[in-house]
Amino acid sequence: MTIRSVLVANRGEIAVRVIKAAKALGIRTVQVHSAADADMLAVRLADEAVNIGPPAPKKSYLDIEAVIAAAKAAGVDAVHPGYGFLSENGDFADAVRDAGMIFIGPSGDAIRTLGDKVAARQVAKRAGVPTVPGSDGRVAGLEEARLLAGEIGFPVMIKAAAGGGGRGIRIVDSIAELEQQFPLASAEALAAFGDGGLYLEKVIARARHVEVQIFGDGQNFVHFFERECSLQRRRQKVWEEAPAFMLPADMRERLCVSAVALAREVGYRGAGTVEYLYDDETGDFYFIEVNTRIQVEHPVTEMITGFDLVQEMFKVAGGAALSVAQRDIVASGHAIECRINAEDPFKAFQPSPGTIASLSVPEGEGIRFDTMLYEGYTIPPFYDSLLGKLIVHAETRKACLEKLAASLTALAIEGVPTTVALHLALARDASVAKGAFHTRFLEQWLEHDFPALAGRTQEVA
Repeated sequence: MTIRSVLVANRGEIAVRVIKAAKALGIRTVQVHSAADADMLAVRLADEAVNIGPPAPKKSYLDIEAVIAAAKAAGVDAVHPGYGFLSENGDFADAVRDAGMIFIGPSGDAIRTLGDKVAARQVAKRAGVPTVPGSDGRVAGLEEARLLAGEIGFPVMIKAAAGGGGRGIRIVDSIAELEQQFPLASAEALAAFGDGGLYLEKVIARARHVEVQIFGDGQNFVHFFERECSLQRRRQKVWEEAPAFMLPADMRERLCVSAVALAREVGYRGAGTVEYLYDDETGDFYFIEVNTRIQVEHPVTEMITGFDLVQEMFKVAGGAALSVAQRDIVASGHAIECRINAEDPFKAFQPSPGTIASLSVPEGEGIRFDTMLYEGYTIPPFYDSLLGKLIVHAETRKACLEKLAASLTALAIEGVPTTVALHLALARDASVAKGAFHTRFLEQWLEHDFPALAGRTQEVA
């Protein structure tokens, strides 16, 4: 079935991204919005818009009944969930299909299987993908956790079985900490995900976070190479690159092939990401999880491969076979993405909703700014602080860093504090230039190096 109309069940920059991809394919777009988002850019760009509830996400973007009712009323063929909100909710995927529409993503069963971190580990093992040492399944209780932690060795991660996006994780260094944190982690997981199940994993010191972009049509499966996502704050990605520049060629091949094997194991359909920890001291890599949706950082993959992943999602969901074979996918050059947030890095990243007084965006070959902003737009205080993503592409990583610094200097968002200065300091940092970082690097850097660098960067900006 060719998709002729779609309801975009999200907001912000990803809603804008989906609408642009749909329009390029001649697909009619219907944008849902909360009462707080009536003036957002996606509403202005869509062919039609539907108010689905008050500002609170639970009463709008997370309300399955409201979204399905809006889709039915609009008479659309399909629903695109974007990322976040209901994008990895298997019940939502089933509800869309039960209502006679296409869910642009994998099946509800695939989402539930891969969204459960314990079940996903078991799938990875069946596919021959190495996993981080840890519990084979959910931990029955504190007593079992004590025994397992003793076998695994500290430090240990307590992880929510239904968690995602870096949430629901606690690191403990002793039995005493485990006894204190285990019940708290279970309660937190229950509140955040509706599931208090936990499992344990060994902490890999000074690991890098590397992920592989996969795609499948249920019969054919490919990868679009990998991304380096180690610069994180509070386990939330801040800066992403493609390719993962520190990987030897043979390791890159092994990593990408293992991700495709996992996709094949579940007959995956649509876009997804297989995430790993990579120890560049030993050369070992370990499976972490699968994200069954398009990722925030997908533009860096598009920049190095030349493929539009969101358009491909529409085509595959509409019943087409993958438009490319693995031999057709070639990586060229280097790309970096910076997440620009409405946060003040000089005030402990305090959220900063407000009105955009003026906006000046850099332009040129190899420069892209995916955003929801326009001059006069008022950022509501109810949602994620992501304003947009600045992405640059160049022939080499060194040239890419230089282009990024120049582009960040040219990016002017007036009216609210943003994280532009943070990224400009990172782009000029010697350790970042050498690639000498890991998943814990950024928080240490923010404490020791950012204050001095930011002072100089602020003057330049």
